[in-house]
Amino acid sequence: MGENMLELLRARRIKDLRSLLAETNPVDIAAVTDELVDDGLITKEELLLLFRITPKDIASDTFVEMSPETQQMLITGVTDAELHDVLNDLFLDDAVDLIEEMPAGVVKRILKNVDAQTRKSINQLLNYPEDSAGSLMTIEYVDLKRNMTVEQCFQRIRKTGVDKETIYTCYVTDRNRKLLGLVSVKDLLLASYEDEVGDIMEENVISVTTSDDQELVAQMFGKYDFMALPVVDSENRLVGIITVDDAIDVMQEEFTEDIEKMAAITPTDKPYLRMSVFEIWRVRIPWLLLLMVSATFTGIIITSFESALAAQIALTAFIPMLMDTAGNSGSQASVTVIRALSLGDVEFGDILEILWKEARVSLLCGLSLSAVAFAKLLFLDKVGMGVALVVSITLACTIVLAKLVGCTLPLFSKKLGFDPAVMSAPFITTIVDALSLLIYFQVASLLLGL
Repeated sequence: MGENMLELLRARRIKDLRSLLAETNPVDIAAVTDELVDDGLITKEELLLLFRITPKDIASDTFVEMSPETQQMLITGVTDAELHDVLNDLFLDDAVDLIEEMPAGVVKRILKNVDAQTRKSINQLLNYPEDSAGSLMTIEYVDLKRNMTVEQCFQRIRKTGVDKETIYTCYVTDRNRKLLGLVSVKDLLLASYEDEVGDIMEENVISVTTSDDQELVAQMFGKYDFMALPVVDSENRLVGIITVDDAIDVMQEEFTEDIEKMAAITPTDKPYLRMSVFEIWRVRIPWLLLLMVSATFTGIIITSFESALAAQIALTAFIPMLMDTAGNSGSQASVTVIRALSLGDVEFGDILEILWKEARVSLLCGLSLSAVAFAKLLFLDKVGMGVALVVSITLACTIVLAKLVGCTLPLFSKKLGFDPAVMSAPFITTIVDALSLLIYFQVASLLLGL
């Protein structure tokens, strides 16, 4: 599609290009445009022309979905009048997201081209802590009064709904903006025109406060299947709403961040293909350095037992198997608990129940693997009975210990206020590697008299 768009643009087949854009979803137009910009296939002048050809009713939606780099190219190229039209069509939360991504010079021009009330609202939203419900919300919602009739409600929705992010859920407030209830358009359609909102509204409204973390907000959308969630201040006054599309963005962002932390990478907002080699190196090297230094403990342990290894060379061959199996076992437990913590399924108070469950699971896993290992060592590897026993016993013990460590570290991390995703595969593996070696050499010393 990108090549087709570019071909029509350069051939100045404006009518055909406009028809193609009109039939294409704004998300797809933005994705194709970003790809052309990233690959250097389109000039700034061609990008501006493409944006101006895009039908006005979808131009703003397309702009919102573009990458910050493409948005910046457009902002620095369009006229003040064009920029004013685009910004006027943006929902307030999208305008705030745009400003947060732009450099200071571009932000100055954006704020210059919005009206005073919008500028005031943007500055208010920017003052909320990052990653909070307040920074995520929009103030564009439909509010009703409890003494309004259904007919009056529809009149208000028709009058103000065009500028609102959603009209499907309306919120009932008093004169002080205190949240009293909510009513859906479906409820209004099924009611009589003479009915009052106070008689049909739902009064037990679930809401979040402006200071609540965005991850909690995303969890509530998943738990209650909301399309929108009201945001209130400390006095239960309605200050904004968060819509499901913003919640999905948060879910994706949090999931990506957890994956990066679990892979020992410093989280970043930039897509992989838009990161330079130096930027990728910068987010990976700190963790690699930390893990490399921490892994030297295993070398110290091996060095301290050099005499035992010299006396029983066969023990050396099984060190990688023991360390890898223990690390994998610990990672299984940690990932399971981290996922449960992120979904709100478990908390620190469940630690004894989790330990009891993982202890039984680890015992079953340890006995199963040690039995298989014992048979393999005797019949396939042809080692002595003593070595087979040492390896099998160590394997069972390290699996039990690894799973217990793997399930508790994320819980303690969460309790201390750290992100439990940090206590994932790399750290668990490093800790368990050292413990498995200590167990290995202690068991060998007891059974083989080293």
